[in-house]
Amino acid sequence: MSEIEKPSLLERLSALLMREPQDRKQLLDLLRSAHDRNLLDADALSMTEGVMQVSEMRVRDIMVPRAQMDVIDIAETPDKFIPLVIATAHSRFPVIDKNRDNVIGVLLAKDLLRYYAGEEEFSVREMLRPAVFVPESKPLNVLLRDFRSNRNHMAIVVDEYGGVAGLISIEDVLEQIVGDIEDEYDFDESADNIVSDTAGQFRVKAQTEIADFNLAFGTSFPDEEFDTVGGLLIDSFGRLPKRGESTVLEGLRISVLRADSRRLHLLSVQKLPGIS
Repeated sequence: MSEIEKPSLLERLSALLMREPQDRKQLLDLLRSAHDRNLLDADALSMTEGVMQVSEMRVRDIMVPRAQMDVIDIAETPDKFIPLVIATAHSRFPVIDKNRDNVIGVLLAKDLLRYYAGEEEFSVREMLRPAVFVPESKPLNVLLRDFRSNRNHMAIVVDEYGGVAGLISIEDVLEQIVGDIEDEYDFDESADNIVSDTAGQFRVKAQTEIADFNLAFGTSFPDEEFDTVGGLLIDSFGRLPKRGESTVLEGLRISVLRADSRRLHLLSVQKLPGIS
C-alpha cells in the first residue's frame, strides 16, 4: 500500500479558508487559527490585524495634536529655527505665518543644505512646498491611498471650522500597521508597570502613575500637574522625547525605550552610583 501523502501548505491553508467568515470577528478568529496552525507567522498576523484596524480608524484618532506640532514661523531666520530642525530630526516642517491656523507651506529639512552651502539669496519662502489639508474625519485607509498616489508624506489636519487641529504623516499611518509587532522591549501588558531588568535597572511603562513611581524609587516627584511618568518626562524635555534620549532626575537616569510620534510607551530607569 502506498503511503498517504500529506496535504501541502497551500492545501491546508485553502481548507482553512473554506470556512467563509461572516463578519470581522470571524475573520480575525480565522486568521488567528491559521497562526495557531503555523500557517501564518506572528509578524504577518500582527500586520494583518493592523491593516484591519486602520480600515476602521480616522485621521483624528492618530494625528499629532496642534499643540505638539513642531512648526517654523516664516518670520524667523534660519539661525533661529535650525536648532529646532536638528533637535527634532524631522524631515518636514509645517511653516506658519504668525499663528498655527495659517500654514503657508511645508519646508523639507534637506532644502536647508542650500543655506549651509552659503547660497547668497537664501529664501525659505521660495523653497516651500504646498501644504496638503485633510479633514479630521478622513478614513486612514483612504488617506494612505492618497499619500501613495500623490506622493505626499505629510498632511495638515483641519477641524470642521477650518482651523488647524494637528498634522499626520505617512509614518503615523504605517505605525498603526507595524507598530504592534513585538520588539526586544515588549513585556506583558498585564504585568506590573515597573519590572526589574538588570541590577539597578528597570523597565517602566510611561503610563505608570507618579505616586507609584515615587513609592518604588523613593523619589518625590509632584503629581499635581501630571499623573504619569510619561507626562513628567515630556515636561522635563519641554517636548516629546525620542527613542534613545535620556535625562537625569533625582538621581535616576531615565531613558526612552519606545515612543511614537504621539506618546511615550516604555522607559528605562537606572539608579546612578552614590544614590541610595
